[in-house]
Amino acid sequence: MRFDERLQRPEVDKLFQAMLELRDVREYYRFFEDLCTVSELRTMAQRFRAAEMLYDGAKYEEVVEDTGMSSATISRIKRFLNYGADGYAMAIERLRSEKKADEA
Repeated sequence: MRFDERLQRPEVDKLFQAMLELRDVREYYRFFEDLCTVSELRTMAQRFRAAEMLYDGAKYEEVVEDTGMSSATISRIKRFLNYGADGYAMAIERLRSEKKADEA
């Protein structure tokens, strides 16, 4: 699956390269504290939580109750989960496979 090429710009590439240089969760916290507002970061985390729930088959009502998000935002996340660039699914699957490897 391809990503939206409108996103690709040198400054976005540089941001992603900088993120690849971060070594652990603590470094990500430090970087994102400087980069984003608390609200922006919480919103991104909330969207990822909704994507995980939808990926697992949760109903919209369950996601609304758990996250407090609007059904319109949840619908958008579901659309990207199903028809987007597969970024949500890729991240969710990798997190889960790493967790299984750590548990083994």
